[in-house]
Amino acid sequence: MGQKNARALTSVSASPPDLFSLFQEPGSEYRPFVRWWWNGNKVSKSEITRELKLLKEAGIGGVEINPISFPSRADDMGIRSLRWLSDEWIDTVKYAAEQAKEWGMTADLIVGSGWPFGSEDLSEEETAQVVLVYAEEIEGPTTYQVKPFHFFSAVDPGVTDKNALRNPELLALKLAKNPIGSLADVTDLSDEIGKEKMVIDIPEGKHVLYALVKFNAFAAVINGAPGAAGSILNHMDREAVTRYLHRMSDTMQQRIGPLKNYLRALFTDSMELEGSNWTADFAAEFKKRCGYDLMPYLPFILFKVGRLGAVVDEDYGAKKTDAFNELLSRVRFDYEFTKACILKERFTDTYVGWCRDLGVKSRAQAYGRGFFPLESSLDYDIPEGESWTTNYLRHKLGEEMSNEDYRRGRGYTMIDKYVSSAAHLKGKRVISCEEMTNTYVVFNATLELLKRGSDQAVMAGITHSVWHGFNYSPKEAPFPGWIQYGSYYSEKNNWWPYFKYLNAYKARLSSQLQNGDYFADIAILPANYDLWANHGVQTDPFPEKLNVPYTSLLWEAINKNGGSADYITEIILDGCTVSDGKLRYGNREYSVLFLPGVASIAASSLEKIHQFVQSGGRVYCIERLPEKGLGLKGLAGEDVAVKEWVSKLQAFPQRFVRLDKPADHDFLTWYTEIAATHDLPSYLRIAVPNSYFMQIRYQRDDDSELFFFQNAHRYDSHVTDVVFTEAIAKGRTCWVWDLEKGERSIWDLDKDRSVRIELGPSESLMLVFDKHRKGSKWKPIPMAGAETQTLDTSWEVVLRHQQESTERTIELTELVDFKDREDLVHFSGTAVYRKNIRIEDAAAYALNLGRVEGIADVYVNGKQVGVKWFGRRLFDLSTVLETGDNLLEIHVVTTMGNYLKTLTDNEIAQFWVNRKGREQEIQSMGMIGPVTLYKI
Repeated sequence: MGQKNARALTSVSASPPDLFSLFQEPGSEYRPFVRWWWNGNKVSKSEITRELKLLKEAGIGGVEINPISFPSRADDMGIRSLRWLSDEWIDTVKYAAEQAKEWGMTADLIVGSGWPFGSEDLSEEETAQVVLVYAEEIEGPTTYQVKPFHFFSAVDPGVTDKNALRNPELLALKLAKNPIGSLADVTDLSDEIGKEKMVIDIPEGKHVLYALVKFNAFAAVINGAPGAAGSILNHMDREAVTRYLHRMSDTMQQRIGPLKNYLRALFTDSMELEGSNWTADFAAEFKKRCGYDLMPYLPFILFKVGRLGAVVDEDYGAKKTDAFNELLSRVRFDYEFTKACILKERFTDTYVGWCRDLGVKSRAQAYGRGFFPLESSLDYDIPEGESWTTNYLRHKLGEEMSNEDYRRGRGYTMIDKYVSSAAHLKGKRVISCEEMTNTYVVFNATLELLKRGSDQAVMAGITHSVWHGFNYSPKEAPFPGWIQYGSYYSEKNNWWPYFKYLNAYKARLSSQLQNGDYFADIAILPANYDLWANHGVQTDPFPEKLNVPYTSLLWEAINKNGGSADYITEIILDGCTVSDGKLRYGNREYSVLFLPGVASIAASSLEKIHQFVQSGGRVYCIERLPEKGLGLKGLAGEDVAVKEWVSKLQAFPQRFVRLDKPADHDFLTWYTEIAATHDLPSYLRIAVPNSYFMQIRYQRDDDSELFFFQNAHRYDSHVTDVVFTEAIAKGRTCWVWDLEKGERSIWDLDKDRSVRIELGPSESLMLVFDKHRKGSKWKPIPMAGAETQTLDTSWEVVLRHQQESTERTIELTELVDFKDREDLVHFSGTAVYRKNIRIEDAAAYALNLGRVEGIADVYVNGKQVGVKWFGRRLFDLSTVLETGDNLLEIHVVTTMGNYLKTLTDNEIAQFWVNRKGREQEIQSMGMIGPVTLYKI
């Protein structure tokens, strides 16, 4: 059964909504939410009411109540903190949720506080555990004397927040020859463990002394609020997880009744477990699942790690022969897979079941070091990804799109495609996103930047935004207020009055995405198991090291050539059915499968791939063919089976193909060529593929087709012809659905079913193909026209400084970027450009402002024409210009960061804009032009 037909069967029981009416007036559930940081839990009911009103008026649809530590640099004004799970705190949560409901908004609540969650009341047995390795080179013969403290201090965990309760224990002590070729070269020194001073005789030759150290309570909750700070919970202990969750829900429900009466969902932030990799019965579970003892191998499969468990040295310890390294990589896979299974079973499944029993939705960022990147998101009601304004690489979103580094220039993170693919496989349509996380450009984030990055997340499959984040900050708090993180979503931000435009845009888009299915007919099976075996699990949003760094570049190249792909995994593949050249899982079906750089794979997976190829499906292996099995069982016959299945697959050379990857990592050009050579599936033909030009396709319950296009470049426009397939265009009308205005217009296709799409910087376009026939034609404002007047000189500019509540007027003989003038570079507020223009006849005119760094709000003769907060600043003046003289006013709303650099006595401002290593650049501001007026 095809994907579309299967979907149609699921929608018989309920009539699909009128999608255009929904587009015009989206419900609050489609509007962006905000992460609402309750800083220090220093909250009051009156301030909660004030802030909810602010959010409602700004077009926000819901809040994620998120207690967090109080910002260290802020003035708390003597306001006391409410303790997590205290009666007063619970009453305040209840009040906030009820107030949100009265405003027509939704409330979610984070579990615990900060990340990953825990509390000050955990017993040591309930706290997260980590096992770390110490290795020291020693040459004998000699006698080596040491106390356990030497090992404990050497591997003291590198965590974000050290826990004063951390408690070390020496698990193993071993002496290995250097180099080491097998476990026969290892001497067990366990008899020395427990001694206050250990005395070890080192025989002649080079050796490495290995110490295996376990820490309980090794890390504290990051940014935990009072009551929910303290030790991180052991997420690999089902009983500890159950007690923690039920303590929270039981305490709250005994006070206020069922949580489902107040909350839509309970939420967990990204599972940054700080490298936690152990639990009390891990060794026993490993032996039960894998059939052999992990402990003799454990010191040799662990790497030297730093903060968050990030690997800092893969060659730590003794040199190893190739054969022993291969053996260790197989054991490491078994170890990582076992760890992921335990986390899935004991944490994820427990959490999902808890939410289900409470009658609330489960929402989670189900990823982090140690988790399955895809499977962990399958069962959550609302799986969540995240997007960033920038990251530690200091990349420039919209100004670069690196081929060498998949992280540069992308707003979406590596994990988003896994999260959305999991949702697609389970038929889920609400895929939320911690949207545009900002720890680098606070005070300088523009609405245009937020849109540009958020649109990119949509391309990865995200359908709902949760802005990161709105700080609970009393009106009386000294400027700039209480700030935890974020893009300064505050009524004190210059652009706050215009924030509603971004939220309306996002609401219209989400209202459509959540009422359709993301189309993909290509599957990508990443080489994650090879990654686990060789480098350990790397499933943070920005992994330090990947074995196949072009995995993301592959799905992007497919997207930019008019197709679409989902990720799958071997677990998903094993659950697929095969027929008629299609892999089917639920309502998803794929006719092409890519294996990018996959070396290790289960024989059962290759058997399923063989069935797929036999039935007419196509498989493309990039760089290499699979060559071995998984884990130690590979050495017990699995490797042979893998080679046999690969040999069988090679009997289908047209459908089982090996491709070389491009040497320069230019996957866009590479895929454009192989798509044509191999006739790979696409539903669009894009005449001029471009790194910044992306698209997605959704099929909706009313039998319409939706396409969303984006130009992610900050400065450049992109023009290309796009040809739709006959299956999409035949019998349907092509409509432009205006995401800014909530209107629709017909766009007539050319005879070859094509349109010429021109998108300015940061612009997007939604097209809908349906069977409606009547409507007005789409008439975009042209970039130029007849009788052009250039208006770059002689402007009066009124500078209304928002923070200083001052106003001054200057004359500009020519337009200038404010950052290039010493007297303007630190301005912050609204610059009102005024100019008289004379019109000889009342014809149709348009205004093109050229480059504007800021929001442009245009008035003619005192009447507002419109607001442009992104893209080309084009305005139709046809209905407002009068014959004779006209007063043209352009209000340009600037960013704040340049000004905050001058507030040298303001510790908060300096921390965010002048902090060493994160100094923010001076930003461009103002109307730069060229400004032209022309007839259309």
